[in-house]
Amino acid sequence: MPNPFHLLLLLFLRLSTAATTNTIGVNYGTVADNLPPPSTVATFLKSQTTINHIKLYDANPDILRAFANTGISVTVTAANGDIPSLSKLPSAKSWITTNILPYHPKTIFNRIAVGNEIIATSDKNLIAHLLPAMEALQKALTLSNLTHIQVSTPHSLGILSSSEPPSAGAFRRGYDVTIFAPILDFHRRTKSPFMVNPYPFFGFDPTRPETLNYALFKPNGGVFDKMTGLNYTNMFDAQMDAVFTAMKKLGYDDVELVVAETGWPSAGDPNQPGVGIENAVSYNGNLIKHVNSGKGTPLMPNRTFETYIFSLFNENLKPTVSERNYGLFKPNLAPVYDVGVFTQQAMGPASGPTAMVPLGSKKWCVPKANASEKALQANIDYVCSRGINCGPIKDGGPCFKPNTLRSHAAYAMNAYYQQSGRHDFDCDFGHTGVITFTNPSYEKCTYPSAATGSGLTVNKPDPGGSQKSATSNLRLCDFLFYLQILICLFFL
Repeated sequence: MPNPFHLLLLLFLRLSTAATTNTIGVNYGTVADNLPPPSTVATFLKSQTTINHIKLYDANPDILRAFANTGISVTVTAANGDIPSLSKLPSAKSWITTNILPYHPKTIFNRIAVGNEIIATSDKNLIAHLLPAMEALQKALTLSNLTHIQVSTPHSLGILSSSEPPSAGAFRRGYDVTIFAPILDFHRRTKSPFMVNPYPFFGFDPTRPETLNYALFKPNGGVFDKMTGLNYTNMFDAQMDAVFTAMKKLGYDDVELVVAETGWPSAGDPNQPGVGIENAVSYNGNLIKHVNSGKGTPLMPNRTFETYIFSLFNENLKPTVSERNYGLFKPNLAPVYDVGVFTQQAMGPASGPTAMVPLGSKKWCVPKANASEKALQANIDYVCSRGINCGPIKDGGPCFKPNTLRSHAAYAMNAYYQQSGRHDFDCDFGHTGVITFTNPSYEKCTYPSAATGSGLTVNKPDPGGSQKSATSNLRLCDFLFYLQILICLFFL
């Protein structure tokens, strides 16, 4: 007979694991002269997004202070030029004393990145001192009782001599045994991850248009790896598996992988292939779904990779147009485009504590991050059949691009919300809508922020109808599961 205590424990575990772990972070770069204060950024990320970890390219004290008590974990970076001195323990201890101890534990430190893409610099002095610096910083952390903070270093995919097909992945000759085997051994000993920067944007071939869909997670014929018999439907998986194969050839396939950088520019130089908002939305949006799904890759199934999107902001002092347009957000905190990183905590006072209002008191209605494509399409159909002007999201309209369901649904839902009176319940949409204080307008696409039109009377969407969100369905499944448990307990 089942033990009632065990059944209750099972019920508790089901409840405690109901929330999905978010593994998406952002690279918080600061090569700009128009960014908001770090305190504003920290409050914005905590109150209005699902982003729960950031990666810095330095150890900026203002940023470290700003993220105190936010619950957002931080990866800091030791500068490339500091690596030779950090290979000596006294300098490593001094670095920890200056850059970690004053902010710990209020600021949560995840790891220290020692330099960035050091192998790609071809600087023999930096390469020779890289692992000694990692070892010294790890020892300094241990001496300070900070063993929970990891030490690693991000690598570009230039570390591979071969990556296609993924089964051919191998580290560069001359570096494999002398450089990467010792580094991987360090990661195994310290239980820290091997960090890589995969960029399908740099991997697609403009002369072969089919490779663009492969890079963007869009439908494509895939790439078949004859050696493993596996078919790859996206370049991200192929690049990750190529790195994994290289690690496995050295006997270190048990070391975890972290995606330290990946992204796609939303604008670029004239005639630069592949750039644009629609492609940026496709890559980053599909990447987030893919990583958070826990599907892993063909060679690493059921793995969830901690992944940092590049980057948080468009940085106006970067040298090229495309480099200045990798951001998810503009410096005024308005989204360049929406890939589903906003959280329900961005809702107004009717749903709990008032969120930060960076752009004034105006409110907009957008889809929740977990809204399904079916629900988004139903929302568009509903709004556009009720006399709301949906012209801006039709082909040729200022809000047609990016041509995605989420982007079109956001405009339509907001248009309905504004015209219906801007009540919180006008943004319900079967529990798939959320109110935000962040203006979702972009380029020539302007989202109205006050009621417009001729006083059109519209019926409210039925929360119990066809627009019920995926979250509601999950709640129903959970309810049935709990009911089964209670029935079992009753008959014991």
